[in-house]
Parts: sequence; structure tokens; C-alpha cells
Amino acid sequence: MHVLMIGDVVGKPGRRAIRKLVPGLREEYALDMVIANGENSAGGLGLTPETAQEMFDAGVDVLTSGNHAWAKREIVPFLNGEIPLIRPVNYPSSVPGHGYLILNDVLVINVMGRVFMASVDDPFRAVDQVLEDMEGRARVIIVDCHAEATSEAGAMGWYLDGRVSAVLGTHTHVGTVDAKVLPQGTAFVSDVGMVGPRDSIIGNEVDAVLERFLTQMHVRLGVPSGPVIFSSVLLDIDEETGMARSIVRLDREVE
Repeated sequence: MHVLMIGDVVGKPGRRAIRKLVPGLREEYALDMVIANGENSAGGLGLTPETAQEMFDAGVDVLTSGNHAWAKREIVPFLNGEIPLIRPVNYPSSVPGHGYLILNDVLVINVMGRVFMASVDDPFRAVDQVLEDMEGRARVIIVDCHAEATSEAGAMGWYLDGRVSAVLGTHTHVGTVDAKVLPQGTAFVSDVGMVGPRDSIIGNEVDAVLERFLTQMHVRLGVPSGPVIFSSVLLDIDEETGMARSIVRLDREVE
């Protein structure tokens, strides 16, 4: 099975890159599933039903999210619906949405780290609970670990090694070069990266970010135009064992 995991999609430039590249990548690599983190797809913060549908129409099968899951209120009613969109499983159980789903015999789990992040439930025990509840339902299991600290994403990878197909970090918008298959067969990368403007600071306008740092005042962050970097990882997974054969970075630049 070939699975493509796409990093955080940022605003309109990121969505345009998805539309331009994903259909061709699906054909070129005979992709069985495409997953993307979409929590920054609407103006760089949150997602809406329209931005989600735009990515589904372009060939994305599942959208994950993170700490901006409900930054746009209009998405909230859809989180409990049937669309393949999930939020971190370790949010309180009373909040809208689902933390995992099964699509085409693949279990996709979204979990959020706690280091330098919001106070949420223990991510390690949360994933343990999902794996216990869903035991025997799917052999291929992909975990989007939405974490600020690469050490926490790394810890999740090693903790789940041999129990899931892949642990793939998102959130920082900076792709890491540590993609590998761990000893027991779990594919891992600390952060997939982003699909967003190349000439930016993690997808945001440079001048606005600099003003925030230099003045410590709140400044609205916009998403600039220009060339877009498309960051993703390609997984080859053995459907019989659920373990990964390989993981490679698949990065592009789009004008």
C-alpha cells in the first residue's frame, strides 16, 4: 500500500498547490490513500467546510487537524458528521469531532502533543486506548502526531514502534530530515513540513511576524503569495503485516 502524508496546508497558496500536484502524484505513485493536515487551510488559521471540500475534490482522502481544529466556527457542525475530518483524540471527550477514523481498511489517528502546547490529555495513553478499542479492525494504522517538540514526536514514534504503521509529525511547518523505519517496522518523521509560501515564516508574512517579535504586540498574520513549497512523505506499507517497508520525503516547489 502506498500512502502519501502531506504536511500542514497553509491558506489559499497551499490549497492551490494541493489542486495542482495531488492528482498527478496519485497517478505517478499509484497512491492508495492521501492524508493531509488541513488545520491552517483557511487563511492560515483553521479550516472551513469549503476549504476542506476543495482538498477532498483535489484527491485528499482524509484531513487531520490539531490545535486550530475549530478556529473557524463554521467547521464545528461538520466535525460530528460523516466527512473524513478528524481532530486530536486527546481533547476532552465532550468537544465536537472524532479523533480517529477507518477508511478503506486504514485506521487514521490524530493526536496532539503537550510540550509547549495546550493542556490536553496524555497523548500516549490516548493512542493506547484507541488501539485497544480498535484492535483487529485495521492492520494499516497511521498516526498524525501534532507536536511542537520534535522530542515528543520522537518519543511517540518509539513508543508505538511495531504497533502502528507510521507516526508522522505535523505542526511546526518545518520539514525534518529524519525520515526512517524504526526497528520494529514503524515509519517515522519528526515533522512532515508544510504546503505553503516559500518566502514566509512558517507560512506567514515575514514583515508581520518580525513586527510581533520586535514589538511584542499583536499583529494580524497574513499568508503571502509567491512560490509554494509542497512537503510530504511517501509510505510503502505491507498490508499483510501493517508494517512499513519504506518512508521517503517527497518535496516539491510550485510557482
